[in-house]
Amino acid sequence: MIGRGLGPAISVVVLDQLSKYVVLQHFDEQGCANHREIVTGFFDLVLTCNRGMSFGLFNAGPGLSVPLFSIAAVAIVAILLFWLSRVKSELLSSAIGLIIGGALGNVIDRLRFGGVVDFLYFHLGSWYWPAFNVADSAICIGVAIMLFEGLLARRQGLQAKQEGDRLP
Repeated sequence: MIGRGLGPAISVVVLDQLSKYVVLQHFDEQGCANHREIVTGFFDLVLTCNRGMSFGLFNAGPGLSVPLFSIAAVAIVAILLFWLSRVKSELLSSAIGLIIGGALGNVIDRLRFGGVVDFLYFHLGSWYWPAFNVADSAICIGVAIMLFEGLLARRQGLQAKQEGDRLP
């Protein structure tokens, strides 16, 4: 199943880096900068750099965050690759691949720019979701699929157990 997971991982890295390249070109920037362009009443195209972790936590500046978060992400990818080598489910393999691709896409940014380039910014009235990118989306979708697959497997296990308890 490792091949089943590597396809989505490679696709996510390529789409993520391509989308960030397009946004950087759109704003005529070579790296991290701050720009905002209103697209609709609920969506803005922005260019921002997250030097912290999820949702901008610990976004104080480059300092140790680049090597620390990059090493952590690479360690997580290594664990996920090990897990991927043992997985039997195609759905779970794809989910792990999405997470691996997202993590690698963000690591590439940290090494290139000193932080993760984010550009999708949704809001509703005065409620704003933190800016994110394709890699972040892939990670969230991968985790959601993993949860769904886990619940589905648990339900199938319970059904099999209940059916086994019935007398013929």
